[in-house]
Amino acid sequence: MHENRRFEPPADIAANANLKEDAYSRAAADREAFWAEQAERLDWDTKWDRVLDWDNPPFAKWFVGGRINASYNCVDRHVEAGRGDKVAIHWVGEPEDDTRSITYAELKDEVSRAANALTDLGVRTGDRVAIYMPMIPEAVVAMLACARIGAPHTVVFGGFSSDALASRLDDCQARVVVTSDGGYRRGAPSALKPAVDEARKKAPVVEKVLVVKRTGQDVDWDDSVDVWWDDAVGQASNEHTPEAFDAEHPLYVMYTSGTTGKPKGILHTTGGYLTGASYTHWAVFDLKDDDVYWCTADIGWVTGHSYLVYGPLANGVTQVLYEGTPDSPERGRWWKIVEQHKVTILYTAPTAIRSFMKQGREIPDKHDMSSLRILGSVGEPINPEAYVWYRQVIGGDRTPVVDTWWQTETGMIMISPLPGVTAGKPGSAMIPIPGISADVVTEEGESVPNGSGGYLVLTAPWPSMLRTIWGDDDRFVDTYWAKYQDQGFYFAGDGAKKDEDGDLWVLGRVDDVMNVSGHRLSTTEIESALVSHPKVAEAAVVGAKDEDTGQAVCAFVILRDEAGDGGDDIVAELRKHVRKEIGPIATPRQIMIVPELPKTRSGKIMRRLLRDVAENREVGDVTTLADGSVMDLISKGLSSGKSED
Repeated sequence: MHENRRFEPPADIAANANLKEDAYSRAAADREAFWAEQAERLDWDTKWDRVLDWDNPPFAKWFVGGRINASYNCVDRHVEAGRGDKVAIHWVGEPEDDTRSITYAELKDEVSRAANALTDLGVRTGDRVAIYMPMIPEAVVAMLACARIGAPHTVVFGGFSSDALASRLDDCQARVVVTSDGGYRRGAPSALKPAVDEARKKAPVVEKVLVVKRTGQDVDWDDSVDVWWDDAVGQASNEHTPEAFDAEHPLYVMYTSGTTGKPKGILHTTGGYLTGASYTHWAVFDLKDDDVYWCTADIGWVTGHSYLVYGPLANGVTQVLYEGTPDSPERGRWWKIVEQHKVTILYTAPTAIRSFMKQGREIPDKHDMSSLRILGSVGEPINPEAYVWYRQVIGGDRTPVVDTWWQTETGMIMISPLPGVTAGKPGSAMIPIPGISADVVTEEGESVPNGSGGYLVLTAPWPSMLRTIWGDDDRFVDTYWAKYQDQGFYFAGDGAKKDEDGDLWVLGRVDDVMNVSGHRLSTTEIESALVSHPKVAEAAVVGAKDEDTGQAVCAFVILRDEAGDGGDDIVAELRKHVRKEIGPIATPRQIMIVPELPKTRSGKIMRRLLRDVAENREVGDVTTLADGSVMDLISKGLSSGKSED
């Protein structure tokens, strides 16, 4: 993980940057004053008495005594300021003729109607509402309507099974579910309402289901429970006065993906979360009034909450919301959207970038993407080669790339370059943003020197931090704070390294670190080495049990389209390449050429399933995969012999 390439901030972005170099020293000199300054970017009904209450760590309270409404900050205040005619959302459905542009005034009216409809369905302040929807504007409206009436929402990703939905409904005791008949994926309607019907049998707490008509599919109907959105919301008044709530009033519960057993509901509250989301969206993307912003995340994940709903709308941005997949009805659909809407800021995941690399640059080269000025990466560490491809091919070799590290639990971006201040370094998230304090430490909690690795920790509280795990304070303390209780550090669960410049490289989850003959190896580092080979588009590495070495490196590789099947010598070539890039200890025992990798719809690779394959076990639960048939394809490919021991 040594990188000599540097990309300095473009002169025009540096000259007009929202945050300049002095922000780091200002924040360090007086953190609470700095965060108060960021909170002033919002409209408060009642100002706070105290910026931070850290009297009972790790239970924080921010902007104590302040009262605020998140929905008002995302819609009403822009309309009142005379910007009601500005487009809030350019919605693009997967079917190509399905588009809508919604102004802030129109969004305010629809959110007000939805708030009145939820109230009519019996939802009161403090009641939980579940949202299980495709990427349609009504999903955003439902979230803001909940925030408007003080009903914490829990958005459950539309790709989750009825069992996963039921466990979340039960855990947070949701009284109402907002859903739709279905959504479009890869050119076909995909049903959602049946999963809600099934989940209700296991979670009888649900009293009402509000259903958006999106695809026109037949649905089972129970008149005592089910209500059409068009009937309830369409006939409601668009007059609604939002109530101000305490800064610490619960805004939402977000269940982390990949949990087993009892779901882990991350609780975010209102004032601090909204401050963090709006500040980072404005600072990290250097947001300007005329930007057209597009975050490709699903609202079912925290990225969709912070950087598609609350951050962008609090900042009054014009943004794109896209329903479907990147390759439907054609490869290049994303680039067509960028060209049509003159998108200026694009925020997406390394998984998506690597899948585009696999297709080659001919597809994006057909589109005019000169409007792009800033690119962002989120979700996992980005391989240096994917970073450079993204910058050169999508960004025309002129755009800064902000490689952002944060988590569901942090609520906002924590470590990232600032596009007008920081030189970009492929593969490195660089340093904590102004206002954030992070470090890499040893098992004992000692800061490691430059050039060394360890555990990534956050050393001071921040406004959008999770307040607890829903209904389980003990689990909150044990999971995030117990390891470094004496130092008061939050432990993120990620490994990281400081390079010779002191910049941070996030190595991925600590449980994705392998122990090969006593050597700790990062799966991310080996994956980056594989992706740096010109024939490789994507790679996933897992550690499999090995009698001789404890664990052995097993790699699953997707080749670029132009590489064909790679030829008979490709496996030997790749093993030699890893050996050269990292060293003999990292040489994969096995490399398997596969057509696809198992991914959730958020783009995360399910390494657990690959570990099952590598260790010749029966493959576990595949219900959260975007495409459940991928594991069959991998198994067939392996039985046809493209691997080597």
